[in-house]
Amino acid sequence: MTDRSLPSPRAIRDAIADTMWENESAPHLARACDALGMPAAPPDADPWASKRKYVVSRLLTLRGDDLAAMVRTVAEEYADDDLAAILTPGAAGVVGQLKNLIFASNGPKPRIVLKDAVNNELEVVENADHVLVYDRPVGDGGLTWGELKAWWADLGKQAHREPAIGLLGRLWESVSSPPEEVLFKTYVMRYSREDADQLPALLPQVYLHYDPYTVRELSARGTQALPRQRMDFLMLLGDGSRVVIEVDGKHHYADGDVASPRRYAAMVSEDRRLRLAGYEVYRFGGAELAADDPRATGRVDGFFDALLTRHGRHERSG
Repeated sequence: MTDRSLPSPRAIRDAIADTMWENESAPHLARACDALGMPAAPPDADPWASKRKYVVSRLLTLRGDDLAAMVRTVAEEYADDDLAAILTPGAAGVVGQLKNLIFASNGPKPRIVLKDAVNNELEVVENADHVLVYDRPVGDGGLTWGELKAWWADLGKQAHREPAIGLLGRLWESVSSPPEEVLFKTYVMRYSREDADQLPALLPQVYLHYDPYTVRELSARGTQALPRQRMDFLMLLGDGSRVVIEVDGKHHYADGDVASPRRYAAMVSEDRRLRLAGYEVYRFGGAELAADDPRATGRVDGFFDALLTRHGRHERSG
């Protein structure tokens, strides 16, 4: 993936304004901006008309280090990790180049070895049939459905003459719960359109961390497994962003039917780590995507409409 520079001053001002909009009411906004040390507002600026525009108007004279200092001040005041992260090069995407993409896990845990430590080359030496390994460079356009389909066709594994159908069937095998099925199937319906090859591919069950030991082996050693070894879904977008989508069942926040603060804390801690590393993380509660809920498909479509528009695409499902 291409390294990305810091956001533009306009994007930084908008990010500060979003934080202030979320945390301050109109009656208190001017006083909060004063307390943060922002420049004076123009005479026609009115927080009652638009909180965001008001904050932006107070930031227009800030440049360079002064604007960066304001980001840090606002982020610290409101404990906003996302705002603080925009000052990190690559914040609009993940710092570093994508090297290994192992996904669509549908069975026993694979055994992965470091084949060449110098070149960071991995090899799946056991249970390789239960994962897919995308071994082509991912360019500035992200990983599209068309590119994934072409890669699958070149593998020559599909039983069906149409590569798209064979690939979708294989990806479907790795979707592990009914709510995940609703999300995946709803997004796949977009592939029926003429421009589908340009859509970002939605990859299920993607390895993020890898621990060679099983949970039982780790328990015997008195250690815990790495958190979130697999992501439910990953998208690699054309602007350099990596979008993680998680569908939460009860096991994410409860032990059986009993709420578990420990499980919840582990989940949100890992979310923070991923977001500060540059990933975008979005969560659906499993109850939002119940198969018998007639509104579930609309929720998913609305989410992807907004997500793709935010990242420079303007599709609408239909």
